[in-house]
Amino acid sequence: MSEIPPTRWELSGNPAYGVEFSGLIEAGADVDGEARLADALAARGSRILDAGAGLGRIGGSLLARGHRVVAVEKDHDLVERAARYYPDLPMVESDILGLSRDGLAALGQVAEFDLIVLVGNVIVFAAPDTEQRLLVTLRDLLADGGRILVGFHPVSRHGNARDYPFEEFAADVEAAGLTLQHRFGTYELHPPADDYVVAVLSVR
Repeated sequence: MSEIPPTRWELSGNPAYGVEFSGLIEAGADVDGEARLADALAARGSRILDAGAGLGRIGGSLLARGHRVVAVEKDHDLVERAARYYPDLPMVESDILGLSRDGLAALGQVAEFDLIVLVGNVIVFAAPDTEQRLLVTLRDLLADGGRILVGFHPVSRHGNARDYPFEEFAADVEAAGLTLQHRFGTYELHPPADDYVVAVLSVR
């Protein structure tokens, strides 16, 4: 396996994130907005990967909606927090770049997915120059007809996140053997916008 470099998230450190979202979850705030769109994109009982799951808020919501969910998160503190808030959510502690069908199967997890969720700015915190590699890794986990839901700010608003203009993202999507099915500006399907990208990808 190729070396896995540290992510921008690891390089910058984001201790406030876990505290902030723990507080929102405990207060009963609406923290699963992305999950509503993911649920609409998936048939009942779909196999879904929550890639870069954080505290498991999206995966936990989709699990509660009856899907077969696997959550993947590299940050150990967030994995521990997720286990407290969503104890039934299967969680794999791994870098996204370390995922493979064989590796997931060896852990007794679902190894191919009808939908992969890559939201919450995960892609702009990927290790430098690994965006295409990340997209290929996820592409190779898709079942026939599977799709990837991506969401991110194209202009950095958080910590060490990169600027990722839509045009560059679209070029990486194509280079990864994927196609852009849809682009929106919000998870409520507003028209494309400059400040946020919601994209649905499929295999070409």
